Amino acid sequence: MCAIISNSGNVIEEMINMMKCSEEIFSRINPIVIHDMQKYHPDAWKHFQTFKTEVIVHTLEELLTKGIQQGYIRPDIDVKIMARMRVNQVEMGFNINIFPIAEFSTWTVQYQLLEHFNFGICTLKGYKLLNEYKNIANE
Repeated sequence: MCAIISNSGNVIEEMINMMKCSEEIFSRINPIVIHDMQKYHPDAWKHFQTFKTEVIVHTLEELLTKGIQQGYIRPDIDVKIMARMRVNQVEMGFNINIFPIAEFSTWTVQYQLLEHFNFGICTLKGYKLLNEYKNIANE
């Protein structure tokens, strides 16, 4: 995350680069691993939850705040709420009770949730830039 943030020119580029990185990670993770860690490895699950709340949520709050300052993210969003919502969306995407493995690709679920989030928080300026980056990536 730190490398992506430092090597990106603006918050939209950060979001696109994190999306690419997420695809690489999420396409390799079996959702059952998350379930098993929670059920059978409570200490590891606790560390994961601590990292999630102390590092990832904080980093997302900073990213959203920076995006507001750059004019790409809507100033009317509550940064703390949106950061926590996004982190919990990721976890929800691995919930096999909601998205059974036989019906859903883990990456497809994560991508759809991320797309919905990204477009929901952007200003018109951010929306246009997000589409530009997506079109470049698709070409």
